[in-house]
Amino acid sequence: MNALLHRTNRIASRLLEWITVLLMVALTAIVIVAVLARLMGHSFSWYDEVAAIMLAWITYYGSALAALHRRHIGFDSVLLAIPPRARMVAVLVGEALVLTFFVLMARAGFQVLEVLEGDSLTSLPWVPVQLTQSVIPIGAVLFIICQLLSLPHYWAKTAQGISLEHAEIEEEVETEMEKNKERG
Repeated sequence: MNALLHRTNRIASRLLEWITVLLMVALTAIVIVAVLARLMGHSFSWYDEVAAIMLAWITYYGSALAALHRRHIGFDSVLLAIPPRARMVAVLVGEALVLTFFVLMARAGFQVLEVLEGDSLTSLPWVPVQLTQSVIPIGAVLFIICQLLSLPHYWAKTAQGISLEHAEIEEEVETEMEKNKERG
């Protein structure tokens, strides 16, 4: 079970990384092309709308990736200062609040898609607004999945009194120390 969870996390991480990177590359390319076109006196009418949509997509997919790796803002130091039993209750309450928020967000996102049926982008009338706004419920569902996939590891580390934030910092310090030893 643990190996399956680890493999699923790795696959989800790679998939979300690729999607996020591809979106960032596409946004960068669009911005560069739009700037060059503007410099040559030919401005694209669709640039601003598409760039804003892509930035939102990057945010949603990147947020899900951050949830998978537990890299959102947290209060590990405060959480770990709480006695072990109360700490685990606090983790459950926190997880329940986050998951409830994203369930509501997904529900609202699906309702928004219903309302937007038949609408299209102003600058690109052949692109349905439902497509561009589908990132809201998709992003919320991805966040829920990633939060649940990362929960067992987070639960175990928190129960042991280990901070994921501090562990990452310590690992980076060790890596840098090793690099400095090799140089010196």
